[in-house]
Amino acid sequence: MKVIGITSTAILSLLLGVAGPAYAQHEQQGEKQDHPQQQQSQHEQAKPEQQHAQQQRQPAQKQQQTQHVQQQQRQDQNKQTQQRAQQQQRQDLNKQTQQRAQQQQRQDKNKQTQQRAAQQQSQRPERTQQQRVEQSAWQQHRSQNWDSDHRSWQQRGGYHGYRIPDDRYRGYFGQDHGFRIYGLPFLVVGGYPRFQYEGYWLSMIDPWPEYWGNDWYDNDDVYVMYVDNGYYLFNRRYPNVGLAINISM
Repeated sequence: MKVIGITSTAILSLLLGVAGPAYAQHEQQGEKQDHPQQQQSQHEQAKPEQQHAQQQRQPAQKQQQTQHVQQQQRQDQNKQTQQRAQQQQRQDLNKQTQQRAQQQQRQDKNKQTQQRAAQQQSQRPERTQQQRVEQSAWQQHRSQNWDSDHRSWQQRGGYHGYRIPDDRYRGYFGQDHGFRIYGLPFLVVGGYPRFQYEGYWLSMIDPWPEYWGNDWYDNDDVYVMYVDNGYYLFNRRYPNVGLAINISM
């Protein structure tokens, strides 16, 4: 009986020794099976956070891109503005250069004209008494304000003087037939200068402009034209100004 009890105790101990490690191994396998699920659960929890963080970064990136595009556009606009300003400056400079050149040409031309007039004046003999009378008559007939003193033949009620025949007019009058008053027969009638040209007496009705040269009647080329129903004396140096004159035989 005692032997049987010892044997039963040994068998029971053996079974417990075998069952213990097996149970522990089973527990470990269960923990291993639970661990991947736990890791998967943590990964799933971390994924929305990453998406949220990525969503937050996207607007910031878009904003940076927009700011970069706007900055590039402003730089392009500034560059275009500077280019236009430089182009305008070059155009203004060229215009100023041309204006200065034209002004210098006019000054040189006026200087040459004055020099020629002075040379011609110096080559002429001393004025006679008749010439001094002519000069005085012309100077007295000078206007102080021609725009207000001048009147056209229409304003004077129309031309009623002698009319030059067409064949004579075409042969000696008009823009293509210039002449100088200096040296022509001269009279003073009623304080107004009168000179003879191609057999006709030309009497000054209008005063001559104050800005014409002091001796234009000696040095400037003039011509007679029939315009606006009347005869006018024109100075080639001032072709836009016509002085009303009367024609007589």
